Amino acid sequence: MRIAKLETFHADGGWRVWSFLKITTDDSLTGWCEYNEGFGAGGVTELIAKFAPIVTGMDPRAVGRISTQLRALTRLATGGLNHQAIAAIENACLDIKGKAAGVPVYALFGGPFREKLPVYWSHCASFRVWRRDYFEQKLGMKPIRTLDDIKALGRQAVERGFTAIKTNPLNLWPQSKSFNSGFRMAPDMLERHPNDASISEMREVLAAFREGVGPHTGIMFDLNFNQRPEGFLRIARALEEFNLQWLELDIHDADALSHIRSQVKTPIASLEAVHGMAAYRPFFEKRAVDVAVVDVPWNGLWESTRIATLADAFEVDCAPHNFYGDLASIMSAHFCAAIPNFRIMELEVDDVSWKSEFVSIPPVVENGMFHVPTGPGWGTDVNEEALKKYAVKK
Repeated sequence: MRIAKLETFHADGGWRVWSFLKITTDDSLTGWCEYNEGFGAGGVTELIAKFAPIVTGMDPRAVGRISTQLRALTRLATGGLNHQAIAAIENACLDIKGKAAGVPVYALFGGPFREKLPVYWSHCASFRVWRRDYFEQKLGMKPIRTLDDIKALGRQAVERGFTAIKTNPLNLWPQSKSFNSGFRMAPDMLERHPNDASISEMREVLAAFREGVGPHTGIMFDLNFNQRPEGFLRIARALEEFNLQWLELDIHDADALSHIRSQVKTPIASLEAVHGMAAYRPFFEKRAVDVAVVDVPWNGLWESTRIATLADAFEVDCAPHNFYGDLASIMSAHFCAAIPNFRIMELEVDDVSWKSEFVSIPPVVENGMFHVPTGPGWGTDVNEEALKKYAVKK
C-alpha cells in the first residue's frame, strides 16, 4: 500500500472555514482529517502541497516514520505551520491505518480506556456576544444582552446534561473594553494588562453563570494570551470565590506559568498553542499546569498520545483543544479514548445548522457525554457532496 494522492478541501463553517485533507492510496483506500487555517496568515494548505511529493509513494501505515521524516526536513523551522501540516498528514494516515487493520484509531494506541467522554460547552455565550450580528441574524440564536440572559443560558446547559461550561471575558456592556485574546490584530492588542472595570465585569458574568448552573456544575474561564503574568495573577485572585474548574491561560514562558500556578488556588489549564512533545516538556518539568491542553489537529494524534504519556509521567491530566467541526471532534474523541489521563473534552455547541452534513456518521452526544465511535479508522467519513455544496475558495 502506497500514498497516491493528497487533496485539500475548504468548506463554509459560518464565521470560519473548515479545512479537510484527503489521502488516497494506490489501492483506493482513503483517509481523512480536519485541519485549521484560521490563525495568523494561514499557509497550512500550501505546506501540505509542498509535502505531498515527499510522502507520495510512502506506506501510509508507517505513520510515525512519515511524521518523523517530515519533522527532520523542517527542523530548522520546527513547530508552527510546518508542524500543523505534518499533523494533518499524520492524522489522515492514521485513518487509513485504522481502516486497513479494521479497527478504530484509538485501538492502535491501546484504547479504548473509555466508551463515553464527558464534554463541556465551550465558548458558552462568548461567540453570541462577540459576533452578535452573525449568531443572532444568521443563526437565529437568542441574544445575550443581560446577566439574566447569562443565568438562563447556564440553566439551559445543565438541562442539556452538561457537567461543565467554559466562557471568556464577554464585553457584555456597551462601555466595556473589548476583549482581545492576544493573538489577533485588534484595538488594544498590546495592552495586556487588566483594569478594575474589566475585572468587575468578569466577576459579574461568572456570578451570573454560577447562579444559572448551580454549585456543582464546573465553570472554566479562558483568558488566552490576554495578559502578562501580573495581570493573570490579579484576575485569578479576583475570581477565586467562584470555584472554577480551571482558569485557562496561555504564555510561552514555562517559568512564568509555573509562578502563576504556585500563587493561586484555582487549577491552571494551558498549552493549547504548543507544538510537539519536546516543547511540552519544560512546562511539565516546571510543574506549570494542572491540565495540559493538547490540540490534535495541530500536533497529530500520534504525537498527541506521546505528549499525554509524558504528561502522565508527571501526574498531569490532558484535555483536547477542540473548537472545530465534527470530524475534528471525532478525532479528539479518539485521542481521549486512547489515553488514561483524560480529564474532559471541549465541544463547540453554538454552531451552524449544517455542521453535521460534512461527516457520514455524525457524533452522538447525550446527557453531556460524547459516544466514542467504534468503526474502523475515525469511524466516519467525509461527505464530499457536502464539501461541494458548501465549498469556499482558499
